[in-house]
Amino acid sequence: MKSFVISKTALILLTVAFDASSFAKAETTQIVKLGAVAPLTGGLAHQGRDSENGAKLAVDEINAKGLVVGGNKVVLWLEQEDDAADPRTATQIAQKLVDDKVVAVIGHQTSGTSIPASRIYRDAGIVQITPASTNPLYTQQGFKTTYRLIATDAQQAPALATYAAKNMNAKTIAIVDDATAYGQGLADQFSNNVQALGIKVLSRDASTDKTVDFKGILTKIKGENPDIIMYGGSDAAGAQLVRQAAQLGLRAKVLSGDGLCTEKMGEMAGDASKNLVCSEAGLPLEMMPGGEAFKKRYVQKFNQPIQSYAPFAYDAVNVVVDAMKRANSTDPARILDAMQATQYNGVIGRIAFDSKGDLKETGISLYQFKNGKKNLLQVVRM
Repeated sequence: MKSFVISKTALILLTVAFDASSFAKAETTQIVKLGAVAPLTGGLAHQGRDSENGAKLAVDEINAKGLVVGGNKVVLWLEQEDDAADPRTATQIAQKLVDDKVVAVIGHQTSGTSIPASRIYRDAGIVQITPASTNPLYTQQGFKTTYRLIATDAQQAPALATYAAKNMNAKTIAIVDDATAYGQGLADQFSNNVQALGIKVLSRDASTDKTVDFKGILTKIKGENPDIIMYGGSDAAGAQLVRQAAQLGLRAKVLSGDGLCTEKMGEMAGDASKNLVCSEAGLPLEMMPGGEAFKKRYVQKFNQPIQSYAPFAYDAVNVVVDAMKRANSTDPARILDAMQATQYNGVIGRIAFDSKGDLKETGISLYQFKNGKKNLLQVVRM
């Protein structure tokens, strides 16, 4: 974990670097800290760094342009933290960010970290806006501090179930989840939806988000001969399930959510990725109003492709800054008060929140992999 202390000399250098005319007097410049939390180590590090890069790009652009709030020149400082997708670490980091007096938090990434951390931000009265957590429980706790910029599993699961029934003609399904808040939650929602559509769930198995050997579970499932295997979890473990299912000769396609629907999945699962159909809890980048322009700037700055969540993290920073401007204040309580009235046109589209902090307008995108690359199948707008 990292913390930052800025001297007056460093502050002067920093402000001059952004815009010498706008930041001529260091005494009138205010450093405003934003927290950004994601898994930066471990199996989900590629997804976490994608989110962090999106947030960093937003902060850099805002600072380069110059920001004035309440008559003060403001420099944003992104305090980046690694929760390693671990719930206990996430709560420790949440308390650290509160102690460091951040005015808002972009994160966490996984539902299993966002949900426990949310209580700490709630108690401190600090806005938490996740770019990636999809478990509905996150915004169903009655906290006025919780916001998200992505669809929920209550939207993602029905889209997956409907596609299984109508497009894949599935009659039977075996379900495996990784026992995390995200994976288990998505699998639960999916199970309820497919059964409502008349599809039979033959079995339900649990693994972990660190499982590398699925052969025991898959051998049992092979004997059940389902039409589809639904996996609730992320790509680090999920790629192993997809690869091993192909090695064991299972005929069933694998169906999964946004945790597996990353650009890296094709590389991780190899040729077996052609057996995967997955969903993203948002619109495809190419259909986002600001998607292509954002992609160009992102690749130019970081020299790597977008995995999944960078546009959402980018917009999360801008939504917080928009709330600052409307509140005419960098005080966390006033930023929080301004959030509910958000009407912001971002990279992902129009951003407005319902009473719980979920998006009023979103979409679900369904993909399959060909030659290791994601190919869009359909988009369901919500």
